[in-house]
Amino acid sequence: MRTRKPVKRAKGRTPSRRPSRATSRRQSRARPRNGIGWSALRGLVYWGTVFGVWSVIILGGLVAYVTFTMPPDVMANIKQRPPNVTLVSSDGTVLAERGLRRGYIRLKHMPRHLVDAVLATEDRRFRAHFGIDPLGLARAMYKNVQAGSVVEGGSTITQQLAKNLFLTPERTVTRKLQELVLAIWLETQLSKNEILESYLNRVYFGAGTHGVEAAAKRYFGKSARKITVAEAALLAGLLKAPSKYAPTRNPRLAEERASIVLANMVDANLLTSAKAMAAISSPARVRNPSGITGYEYAADWVVEILPRLLGGEWRADVIVETTINASLQRDAQTIVSRTLEAQPRKVNVQQAAALVLDISGAIKAVVGGKSYKESQYNRVVKSHRQPGSAFKPFVYLAALESGLTPNTILKDAPININGWRPKNYRNKYRGAITMRESLANSVNTVAVRLTIEAGRWRVARTAKRLGIESDLHKNLSIALGTAEVTPLELVSAYAPFANGGFVATPHIVQRIRTPKGKVLYKRRTTGRVRAVALPYVAAMNDMMREAMVSGTARRAALPDRQAAGKTGTTQNFRDAWFVGYTANYVAGVWVGNDDGSPMKRVTGGSLPAQMWKEIMLSAHQENLSAPLPGAKQPALAQTRPASDQALSRKRTFFDRVLGVLSPSG
Repeated sequence: MRTRKPVKRAKGRTPSRRPSRATSRRQSRARPRNGIGWSALRGLVYWGTVFGVWSVIILGGLVAYVTFTMPPDVMANIKQRPPNVTLVSSDGTVLAERGLRRGYIRLKHMPRHLVDAVLATEDRRFRAHFGIDPLGLARAMYKNVQAGSVVEGGSTITQQLAKNLFLTPERTVTRKLQELVLAIWLETQLSKNEILESYLNRVYFGAGTHGVEAAAKRYFGKSARKITVAEAALLAGLLKAPSKYAPTRNPRLAEERASIVLANMVDANLLTSAKAMAAISSPARVRNPSGITGYEYAADWVVEILPRLLGGEWRADVIVETTINASLQRDAQTIVSRTLEAQPRKVNVQQAAALVLDISGAIKAVVGGKSYKESQYNRVVKSHRQPGSAFKPFVYLAALESGLTPNTILKDAPININGWRPKNYRNKYRGAITMRESLANSVNTVAVRLTIEAGRWRVARTAKRLGIESDLHKNLSIALGTAEVTPLELVSAYAPFANGGFVATPHIVQRIRTPKGKVLYKRRTTGRVRAVALPYVAAMNDMMREAMVSGTARRAALPDRQAAGKTGTTQNFRDAWFVGYTANYVAGVWVGNDDGSPMKRVTGGSLPAQMWKEIMLSAHQENLSAPLPGAKQPALAQTRPASDQALSRKRTFFDRVLGVLSPSG
C-alpha cells in the first residue's frame, strides 16, 4: 500500500484550521470588492488623482487660449439685431427686404406652449445643465453610432446661442472649443431666461426670418404672443432644419415634423396627450402672403442660397445685387398667372413655371408657380418632372456627334424592342424622313432609333455635359424624356445652342456687399468651357428653327427674329413644355399639376408655346434682332469630307440593327 508523505510544516506555524463562518464574513468585509487588492486600489486612486490634476491643467490652458482668441466685445453682440437683407435687381430696383427681426418679444410675453415646444425638442435639460449637457451629448453620440450617421446633435440652446452670437460656421476643433467655453461663460453672465429669450429672438426660422416674432408674422400673419399649440409645434420643428421643414417649401414634411414636436412635449410631460391629439388633428395653416409684387419666388430663392454664398451666417446688413430684370420678372409672372386663370376648369391645368436667362446663364426672371399667394413652392428649382420630347435635342446632338447630319434619311415606322412599342403622337408614321423633319415634328420612333445608333450612355453623357445634373437612367425610353429633371436644369442645358456651344451655369446673384460698399461676395467669371463644337451648334439650330417654322412649335414663332426650340409632352398629358431661345435669351415654360394628374390634351405646342412667346416678346423689347450662332456655318456634311462614305456605312449598320429589332423591317 502506498502511504502519504507527511506534510512539512514551517517552524513556528501552527496547523491551519478551517475558519468559522463569522471569521469568513469579517475577512470578506475587510477585503476590497471585485477581487481588487489594496495595492491596486491605491494605484487607481493615485493615477486617478494624477489624471484629474493634469486634466484641470490642460482644461485651464484650453480655456485661457480660447478666452484670448474669443471675438472682442462679446456682450455687445447680444443686443445687436439680426441683419437686414436688401435684394436689388440688375438695374437697382429693390425687389425685397428680408431677414428683419420685426420686433423683440420678451420671454414673459411668449405663450408657455411655445417655450415648452422648443425646450422639449431642442434642449430638454436646459434648466439643469451648465451650458453643456454631458448626458445629452452621450445620448446623441450613442444614437449616431447606432444609425451610422449624424441623426442627432448634442448642442444645447446655450451652445447654439454662443455660435449664433460670436462664431463663424466653420467646423474646426478650435471653433468647437470656443463654442463650449462661450456657452459656459454665457451661463455665468446671463440667467436661463435671458439666454432663452435671446435665443428665441435671434434663431433662424426659414423663409428669411430671424426670431420667433418675425416667423410668426411670416407664417401665420400674427404676433408670436397669439400662436396656438399647433403653430408653436410647427415653429419649434423648423429649428432642426429650417429649409428642409419650411412649410412654404414642403408642407407635408413640416406637418410631420410638428407631430414629432408634439410627441416630444407629451414625453417630457409638458403637454397632455389630449391637447397633442387635438393639435395633430387640426394642424397649423400657413397664411397666404399679402402684398404680392411678382418678385417673391426670386427673393425666396436668393435668401435660401445666401448662407452658402457667404459661407454661413452673416452679422452685418447686406445688399444683394441679383441678375433679375425687374420689369421682365413682373411681366413673366403676370403672363403665367393670367394664362392659367383663363383656362376652363375641364382642361385641368393648375400650375406652371417659367424661367428666363441670358446666354451666359444669368437668370432674368423666375416664376415658380401660378400664384405665390396660393403656393410658395418654387417649381423652377425644386420640381422634378419628365421633360418628354423637350429632351430630344440631346438625343439628336449625340447622333450628330456620332456622324449623322440633319439631312440623314431615317425610317419613321412602327418599332418593337423586346415588347416595347413606342408610338408617335396620333399613331401617324411618315416612312422615310430626314433628321431635320423628325425633330421638327417630334417623331418618337426616330428618336428611339437614334438612341440605339448613338448609344444610351452617350445620350445621357451629352445631356450631363450641357447642364443636366439630375440622375438619368440609361433605358432606351430616355429618348422620349422619361428621366425627370428640373426646369432650371433643362432650360440652362439649352443655352449652349444659343451662345455658340459654351456651358452656361445658371446664377441669380452677381454681388453681395455691405451698405458701406465692402464686397462680401462677387461671382467669379472663369474662362468659357466649350460643350458643343460650333458645326454641331449650327446643325442643332438649323433643326430646331424648323420646329418653329413647320413643326410642333409654330405657335411660339417670333415675328422679328430668329428663334429655335422644342416642345415636350409626356404620357397622358401630365406635363407640357416649351423650351426655346434666341441669340439673346433662353427661356422655358412648364405646365402641369403638382399631383401628376393628366390635363386635357394640353401639349407643349399649346399653352407653354403661347406663354413662351409672350414672355420672350417682353424680354426682347430693347434687343436688336441677331442671328443664331452658326447661321453662316457651312452645312455639317460639308465640314466632313469623308462623311458620305462613313454615313453610308453607319446607315447600313443602322438598318441591319433595325431589321432585327423592328417587325416592320
